[in-house]
Amino acid sequence: MINMVVRGDLGKTVARAQGGLEWTDLFPALDPVTFPMLWALSPYGDAVFNERQVPLLLAELDRLPEAYGGAWVDQARELCQVVQSGTHRYLWFVGD
Repeated sequence: MINMVVRGDLGKTVARAQGGLEWTDLFPALDPVTFPMLWALSPYGDAVFNERQVPLLLAELDRLPEAYGGAWVDQARELCQVVQSGTHRYLWFVGD
């Protein structure tokens, strides 16, 4: 499970997804040219997106094939809005 959280200055948690992203074998199959933001996700590491990267992530979520979808997509969108609504906020995908 990859948890999703928005952190601000000094790592303070601003918002957290209720669920998370269940890792499947589909994710490594994403084309890194078409989905560079989502391709950066790893079940064992962290991926961090800043306010300039969030629009790129949102665009990728818009074109993500249905097989990859689920509640995590809506939660990620909500957290992207939290990042965009303030300063010094980052969306973290936290792996194990």
